[in-house]
Amino acid sequence: MLKDLCLLNGTSGDEVRVRDYIINEIKEYSTYEVDNLGSVIAYKKGKKKPNKTVCINAHMDEVGFIITGITSDGYLRFAPVGGIDTKVCLDRAVTVGENRINGVIADKAYHLLEDSEKDKAPSFDKLLIDIGAKNEIEAQSVVSLGDFAYFESDYTELGNGYIKAKALDDRIGCMLMIELIKSELEYDTVFCFNVQEEVGLRGSKCTSFAVGADISIVLEATTAGDLDGVTGADRVCVLGNGGVVSFMDNRTIYDRELYKLAMNTASENNIPVQTKTAVAGGNDAGSIQTSGKGAKVMALSLPC
Repeated sequence: MLKDLCLLNGTSGDEVRVRDYIINEIKEYSTYEVDNLGSVIAYKKGKKKPNKTVCINAHMDEVGFIITGITSDGYLRFAPVGGIDTKVCLDRAVTVGENRINGVIADKAYHLLEDSEKDKAPSFDKLLIDIGAKNEIEAQSVVSLGDFAYFESDYTELGNGYIKAKALDDRIGCMLMIELIKSELEYDTVFCFNVQEEVGLRGSKCTSFAVGADISIVLEATTAGDLDGVTGADRVCVLGNGGVVSFMDNRTIYDRELYKLAMNTASENNIPVQTKTAVAGGNDAGSIQTSGKGAKVMALSLPC
């Protein structure tokens, strides 16, 4: 299932394929609704009704691009959708639009760069997508302004259970929620598959207001730093050392009782767990915590 989810294209604002897949998986195990922004709110009956409303969250969208222009030579101008560093874009294969047109992100050839350009990453306005079109008219026949573009990536299983894929943030959370919905739960639980997390936590603002949960758990992915030469707190978290329970990030101070409960539960059940050794990043908990009456929040993340 994780492979299927990761290979789906679902840039912020274009999550329809991911949403359709999720609905098909959960429709026989829960009731659900799709809100006006496109998020899925699923209601799963458990053995008991809890004293407090509990909601589990993951986001469906991934970072990507949107086409903003076409040059006379047939190249595509584009802008990022979500937080993307240009250094990870150079020479990357992409697919564009509903027709899945193949392309590659191009920059000025290295031998043509000025000395002042060689030591810094180019800005997005200097990058173009080459789809092999001869001119503007040919490009316009297959691509329109406003089309989304997506990183083209395979799904590769490495040693020791490691995986290389796009959109692990946050299709891993979506997969876990689907599995929970299909399982037998002790208590009634709400599940929110949110849209547009990567562009400002937008979907969760709407779903958290609609659900009004007392306790909200966010299933996410977070950046690991276990690379050669990186030591101490700069490693942040480590692949293979278990899930990551955060105490704070740039958007949220997590509920201390839930944090302790998660760490104690992991210890009592011999479940590997770690905490993030840096206050950085953010996720849907940032909007959920302060929506409506507010909610106690906790984040459990996959290091990647």
